[in-house]
Amino acid sequence: MGRGSDTKPVEAHNAGAAEPTGPAGPGTGPEHAMWARDRASQGLGMELLSSGDGTARVRMEITGAMVNGHGVAHGGFLFTLADTAFAVACNSRGPVTVGAGADIDFVAPAFEGDVLVAEARERTRFGRSGLYDVRIERDDPRHTVVVEFRGRSRVIRGVEEQA
Repeated sequence: MGRGSDTKPVEAHNAGAAEPTGPAGPGTGPEHAMWARDRASQGLGMELLSSGDGTARVRMEITGAMVNGHGVAHGGFLFTLADTAFAVACNSRGPVTVGAGADIDFVAPAFEGDVLVAEARERTRFGRSGLYDVRIERDDPRHTVVVEFRGRSRVIRGVEEQA
């Protein structure tokens, strides 16, 4: 997935930080308010790299606590990274949107110390629903694809953005 011109860079958020850090300052879109409250993703060390209309990039390093008995990253952590990028992308326009379902394909293993970047992109919206593709790649010169993910979103009626 390429970097589209509709993507606005944002600061990287430190794990557990109440306020974002970096030169761009705090983001103003609805996805940034959601991210600021996302203790689960930040607790896993995820960083929001960028977001825009229907897009998001999220980074995570695989730690020893994320490795399974086969010596590779547990699929649940990879799913969580993809799901987080999906959540940021589908909430980038407001109103509050949740996941209605998702499918994941594990393409290549990830290992302790690997830095992964999940890039989410909206494919289509129809009514209150949407489809989003997320690709997770190793952040290395080869950009090895680790995961392909398809998320289905649903706008929640009558729920405004939470402050």
